[in-house]
Amino acid sequence: MSQLLILAAEGEMENPLIPPIPELVIGLLAFVIVFGFLAKKLLPNINKVLDERREAIEGGIEKAEAAQTEAQSVLEQYKAQLAEARHEAARLRQEAQEQGAALIAEMRAEGQRQREEIIAAGHAQIEADRKAAASALRQDVGKLATDLAGKLVGESLDDYARQSRTIDRFLDELEEKAEAAR
Repeated sequence: MSQLLILAAEGEMENPLIPPIPELVIGLLAFVIVFGFLAKKLLPNINKVLDERREAIEGGIEKAEAAQTEAQSVLEQYKAQLAEARHEAARLRQEAQEQGAALIAEMRAEGQRQREEIIAAGHAQIEADRKAAASALRQDVGKLATDLAGKLVGESLDDYARQSRTIDRFLDELEEKAEAAR
């Protein structure tokens, strides 16, 4: 402190915050040289790296947007295909139900037709059997009747034509009486 006082007394006290002018000029000149060198050599490289980075980021964003657009397109195609597949499945299901119903109706008709054929064949067989039985019965009854009539009358009714006419007349009368009784 005593030095300060001495310097203050001399009146030439220098401010420690203000550098001397020659140092200031040399420092300023060194700063301009370093700044010029950095601006010439380093700044273009920094700008180039920053530009590449910006382009990469912008390209990545564009690629992401393109990928998102493509994904949206693929999703819409998938949804359309899914809807079409569901529609096709519904159509096939409906077609199968219609074919099944037609097949069932056809089988029922075929069953009904076969049933009618069987019933008709049964009726025809019954009618044929009834006629055969009636014919056989007519012959047997005719034979028994002629034998019985021959025993009652006391003479032989061997004449076949006469015997046949008598039997037919007798049976026709029986059938008429049976039909009248119904």
